[in-house]
Amino acid sequence: SKRIVARDSRQNLCKAAAFYLSLTLALILLTPGWLFLVQGFQQHLFLWIIQFVFEEPVRLVFCGYWMIVLCGSVLPLYLVKTGKVQQILVRKLFHIMAIIMFIPALLLQQLFLRLAFCIAFCAFLILEMIRVWQIPPFGVLVDSFMKSFTDHRDSDVLIISHFSLLLGCALPLWLSGNSFDRPLAPFAGILSLGIGDTMASVIGIKFGSQKLSRDSKKTVEGTAAGIVSLILGSSIIHFFYANLNDIQVSPAV
Repeated sequence: SKRIVARDSRQNLCKAAAFYLSLTLALILLTPGWLFLVQGFQQHLFLWIIQFVFEEPVRLVFCGYWMIVLCGSVLPLYLVKTGKVQQILVRKLFHIMAIIMFIPALLLQQLFLRLAFCIAFCAFLILEMIRVWQIPPFGVLVDSFMKSFTDHRDSDVLIISHFSLLLGCALPLWLSGNSFDRPLAPFAGILSLGIGDTMASVIGIKFGSQKLSRDSKKTVEGTAAGIVSLILGSSIIHFFYANLNDIQVSPAV
């Protein structure tokens, strides 16, 4: 028995060492090397990121702001023990958290937010690999944390809910390009997921009674709330965006 435990311990140690060594090589050497050879990127990626973040003080403010929002919302939600319906509402609170986190940056620092979304996506990928492969010492902890927010849309192997929310908010910004003629384009993800979908779910669950069809779980009340909230949210964001003439806005390139 002791030999089996010792053997499993050695295997886990070797697995962890191989994973973290490969990850370090990929981040420190392979990715910067690929950027240099293929894209002609002269500066090391991490040095460029540090320089970019410290280029404007407001970016450091956003980093601190995001950390405060994450710590003040994710940890309390993790401690909440809920039933099925309440679990859906708890998941929608993450959509509200996305509104609080990303709308200020969309208004003031779109270029920095593009980079932040890329870094967050890479962090999600790394954490998912650690969780799926149960890489010590964080595999079990990450798995327990992530599974507390899963539902029927997540498989037994992969948890994709956080990827869906992140990509839903990030893709409109990444694909919007120079959207000066379409100022609401970068906000499409936040508007649809953070505002429309959240309001539709909350109103539909709490007050919905009339189904859209026999086979649909959607309600007339929830759908109407989603449409109205999207119109109001778009109008409010457009108002603030149009009146930021005296604020230096990062260009979306």
